[in-house]
Amino acid sequence: MATKPFSWSTDTLDDRIVNPAVYTDMPTLLADYATLRSDDPVHWTEPQGYRPFWAITRHADIVAVSKANDRFINRERTYLSPIEGEQWILNMTGDTHLFRTLVDLDDPEHRKLRQVTHAWFQPGAVKANLEAKVRAIAREHVALMQEKGETLDFVNEVALFYPLRVIMEILGVPRADEAMMLKLTQETFGALDPDVIARSQILTEGAGLWGGTTGDKQVDLLQLAQIFFQYFAAVIADRRANPRDDVASVIANGTIDGQPIPEREALSYYVITATAGHDTTSSSAAGGFCELARNPGELAKLKADPSLIPLFVEEAIRWTTPVKHFMRTATEDAVVGGKTIRKGDGLCLFYLSGNRDEGVFAQADRFIADRNPNPHVSFGHGVHLCLGMHLARLELRILFEELLPKMARVELTAEPKLSTANFVNGLKTLPVRVAWA
Repeated sequence: MATKPFSWSTDTLDDRIVNPAVYTDMPTLLADYATLRSDDPVHWTEPQGYRPFWAITRHADIVAVSKANDRFINRERTYLSPIEGEQWILNMTGDTHLFRTLVDLDDPEHRKLRQVTHAWFQPGAVKANLEAKVRAIAREHVALMQEKGETLDFVNEVALFYPLRVIMEILGVPRADEAMMLKLTQETFGALDPDVIARSQILTEGAGLWGGTTGDKQVDLLQLAQIFFQYFAAVIADRRANPRDDVASVIANGTIDGQPIPEREALSYYVITATAGHDTTSSSAAGGFCELARNPGELAKLKADPSLIPLFVEEAIRWTTPVKHFMRTATEDAVVGGKTIRKGDGLCLFYLSGNRDEGVFAQADRFIADRNPNPHVSFGHGVHLCLGMHLARLELRILFEELLPKMARVELTAEPKLSTANFVNGLKTLPVRVAWA
């Protein structure tokens, strides 16, 4: 089948659900997801400029595919990318991935790499080793909020920097390098966002990884990867010579089958820890705080009973769903949601749609701070269940434990803005007025 010329399009539902710009227009996106869940939850999708795939939009099907990791694999196709972007990666790296992270690989490689840091990110270890450090960082950032007075941008003055400080502490990255890491993270996930492009010094032309009209400026992701790799290569050398009690040393000195972790996999391990470990938590913090501003009654619940904060954290993670999708490829013929999937077919798991599934979540389109149960799919399922989920929950819980008692109410002073991205996406502005208690 001949491929159509690539361009950003909103002509059809198929075009809209892959278009990064539509992810700034949540009502349109959620309406399209609702249509799919109702009418065609396992939908053969043919967007302009993309290889076709099955759009998986119901909660049950997303969970089923995620758990069947032997029949639906990651390594062939991990993210939604136009055909030009896929070819670009192949030309640059010789395979289908820019990085080789845990989310890009399948067992047994995935399992062996995951095991290297597994103990660090278990609930008991996170609580014992990190809770006191995280609480100190949270208190520092709440104090900075109070110093700014009543009006501030919660994203750009708090939500971006708090989880960044936590993850840099875990990686052992000096505070002096945090601004650089923030910039690189934003460029990784916002390569097509106009505000990120306006700030970036490393631009190129072309369709890129996750969409964009050919010829448009976007962040040069190859150059970005090289900057990341150069930085973390120095970290590896330092931690091998001078190991410390941090994740950076665990990765640098980790082994697989008795041999050091291969260089590209080791460098990618740092990248995924630094970027995903920061940006997704930032998005959940901002999205949750935004809903407290929109819904004073939900804030009142939490202030009256702080023991509800862990439930609020889960609802913030469900509501924002920072990672909007992952791709899978069928290794054999299978049936999903009554549809026959052929070997080699791609499937896109639309997590945000699964998290608004009316058959699973009562009043799915309402933010309910004490929602319980809350079986959201934001962290995935199966062997690729998010390694950092316990840390993310800890960070979010502690931030709001420290923040909420100090504030009486919060309101929006302007409409927040979402980032232009169809993979990892969240608020990029959140202007608020806080009445301090």
